[in-house]
Amino acid sequence: MTEPAAASPARSLVPPPDSVRARIPAGVPVYVRGERFEGEYPPLAPEAARGRMLRVTEAGEEVLARRCAGATDFGTPELAQLVADMFLTMYLAEGAGLAANQVDVDLRLFVYDCFDDEGARHVGHVLNPVIDEAASGRALVDDVEGCLSVPGAQHELPRADRTVVRGVDLDGRPVTIEGTGYFARCLQHETDHLNGILYVDRLARRARRTVLTDMAEARATVLAERRARAAAMGVEDLSGER
Repeated sequence: MTEPAAASPARSLVPPPDSVRARIPAGVPVYVRGERFEGEYPPLAPEAARGRMLRVTEAGEEVLARRCAGATDFGTPELAQLVADMFLTMYLAEGAGLAANQVDVDLRLFVYDCFDDEGARHVGHVLNPVIDEAASGRALVDDVEGCLSVPGAQHELPRADRTVVRGVDLDGRPVTIEGTGYFARCLQHETDHLNGILYVDRLARRARRTVLTDMAEARATVLAERRARAAAMGVEDLSGER
């Protein structure tokens, strides 16, 4: 992990008008790292205010195909900066979750900002996440799934309808996150990433080829949209994507 840039004063970030984050209805229930948040939660997680846009790794890169290393150091400025960078990068890519190896960091960490099927919003980060199989659901639900590392492509994939993830936060405190519906899908998807599995790896061969073809066709447009959002928000772009 590289040394972060010197800390700058937190800025107030406002999502661009075309962003899904700019259209979150008032009064939506919000859960931060599994706990109900009282009050009005901002459109973007506060951590993103110190974030920088990082390059999102793509299908075919080696870092996405191996199990990530467990976190052992907690409460460090470097870890806090990484969480901030990941939140901002996720928002600029219009994602619901982002794993550390998707920004080329070998660490069992993901961030998320995702709605469940009942309309509740779930925001947070988890280090060293493990899916509690005994507490999770058995019923499978087919739904469309996408991935920031497979830009511009989506495909249906069955996932469990309920998921319980246990891990720790950036200070090493235990967290338990329970998700249903689409948020359960998000938790499974991000945990898969940290085990070196992309959602396309779970598809049949023909479906996988179709998704990768769609990605190749859409990639340039998707990356340009991410850069445009970064410019509109005035954030530091370290992605090197051109």
